[in-house]
Amino acid sequence: MADPQAVTGGTSPKTDARRHHDPSVRGFASDNYAGVHPEILAAIALANDGHQVAYGEDEYTDHLQRIMHSHFGPTAEAFPVFNGTGANVTALQALTDRWGAVICAETAHINVDEGGAPERMGGLKLLTVPTPDGKLTPELIDRQAWGWEDEHRAMPQVVSITQNTELGTLYTVEEIRAIVEHAHAKGMKVHLDGARIANAAASLNVPMRAFTNAVGVDVISYGGTKNGMMFGEAVVVLNPDAVSHMKHLRKLSMQLASKMRFVSVQLEALLAKDLWLRNARHANEMAQRLAAGVREVDGVEILYPVQANAVFARLPHDVSRRLQERFRFYFWDEAAGDVRWMCSFDTREDDVDAFLQALKEEMARG
Repeated sequence: MADPQAVTGGTSPKTDARRHHDPSVRGFASDNYAGVHPEILAAIALANDGHQVAYGEDEYTDHLQRIMHSHFGPTAEAFPVFNGTGANVTALQALTDRWGAVICAETAHINVDEGGAPERMGGLKLLTVPTPDGKLTPELIDRQAWGWEDEHRAMPQVVSITQNTELGTLYTVEEIRAIVEHAHAKGMKVHLDGARIANAAASLNVPMRAFTNAVGVDVISYGGTKNGMMFGEAVVVLNPDAVSHMKHLRKLSMQLASKMRFVSVQLEALLAKDLWLRNARHANEMAQRLAAGVREVDGVEILYPVQANAVFARLPHDVSRRLQERFRFYFWDEAAGDVRWMCSFDTREDDVDAFLQALKEEMARG
């Protein structure tokens, strides 16, 4: 075997990487801004030694299936992928024919935040429905659930819901059950975008199975990146009869990781015990702390119920602009003055309190 130093021209194998950011800088822009949970980093290092079979035939991906069974039942099968958009597009392709369409809320991530990937990469037609709070209902679904025999219209085949929604609101278990029963009765399947599924379960104080396989959801996109992972999500098939050729679609969608063990071991570390729940509960608690403080600031309006790790608010545009110079966050609707503040698994009480103090100071300036 060649000497590594000889191969590299005598360079030391030690890394030359340097820190290029200030770790003291904190923000409320996205839970994607957070780093990687130390237990996840340790799991990646644990899986790093030696060789493992590529493309998902490794021991870690195999063990992940048993962990998914413990959360989502014995028929659940996990297909690790690179990211949330890939999970959603792959899952929806597996649930539809070439002429199929997907009913979703107008605010759904698949509609507004995936750059047209479901349409361009998945070849899917999205049939959107306006909602007051980001949540579909059987009645709202029926606005688009028609025309199955009309060759001039894309055929509604899937209802896609997000738990928790893009507006930070939650479906109850019974609300999802009603949607699933309604969709199935009309011959449609149900996909759940679970980018923040852990936050939803933590807030509802129920197992994730309670609003997924237990109520008949067919496929979920399981999100880990927003809950402490470095990268990676999973398409979790709950109803094998609802999908076709998932393995081929994952590859076709450019979501097949060659070194899949490094995605699977992260999901294992998150789900084998309670890390997923600890991280989600903490993020939710920080959002509640933030919301409580915001309610004490005159002139700032909270727009939706704070039910997970997001706070949506409306305040003067100039105040938001000045506040953004001190803390990073995004406008949700800049014309209306609406903003979104996100909390993460690593958000600290001091972060929230400092942000609230800055908010009060900028509001006082007018």
